[in-house]
Amino acid sequence: MILEGIQFVTDATGKRKAVMLDLERYGELWEDIYDILLAREREDEPRESLEDVRQLLIAAGKLDE
Repeated sequence: MILEGIQFVTDATGKRKAVMLDLERYGELWEDIYDILLAREREDEPRESLEDVRQLLIAAGKLDE
């Protein structure tokens, strides 16, 4: 099956190693893929509660109580 706007980069044995997407056609899809990759990369980072962030913003004068 051939999809327009999608090309695979292969190694010498023909194994797929990368993909190139036409961003004019698939730009929104790429943004979704990129967001998922970022979320997975950050899933083990420490979390802060919304209330803690709110208090930090108030203390910094960036948010009214």
